[in-house]
Amino acid sequence: MPILAAEPDLYPEGLFSDVEPIQPCTSEAWALYCLSNKEKALMRRLRALNIPHYGPLVAKRYRSPAGRLRTSYVPLFAGYVFLFGDEVQRYHAKCTGYISRCIEVSDAQQLTEDLGQIHRLIEMGAPLTAEERLVPGMLVRIRSGAFAGFEGTIIQRNKETRLMVAIDFLQQGASVLLDDCQVEYLG
Repeated sequence: MPILAAEPDLYPEGLFSDVEPIQPCTSEAWALYCLSNKEKALMRRLRALNIPHYGPLVAKRYRSPAGRLRTSYVPLFAGYVFLFGDEVQRYHAKCTGYISRCIEVSDAQQLTEDLGQIHRLIEMGAPLTAEERLVPGMLVRIRSGAFAGFEGTIIQRNKETRLMVAIDFLQQGASVLLDDCQVEYLG
């Protein structure tokens, strides 16, 4: 049982919806690099300002010194929250005082697709592992199972085969354990 309930990490709720995704008012996107441990506070302020954003949060389980199992919700990409909006919205976000720097994303559509895949994996409850650097490998599409339709790079770590879904803009990603028989090589 978590000490605190999970907070929303996405605004508006249907930003990455498969049925009818909400299109941000502009095609601009920003990677907001937050001050230390201010990702959740920034997302609360952005929600209050009605600014579209996403900061993926994943459950982290650990044992307390008393032996109790605890769950915390931590950022998948430490320090980053992604804003989908124009210069005015970026300015309002910067005025919160929680941002160290704003990085304009050159390909907002690609970032939206990449983050959409990460969001769907989190919603599925897949045990994600943050990957700090992209590892060269084969580009694949999952053809069957719970992860059918996801595209990413195959990596080997600790004798496990994992699918890494990359956020190319950050040169980071998240990986999930999978079986070799589920993949279709794309090139």
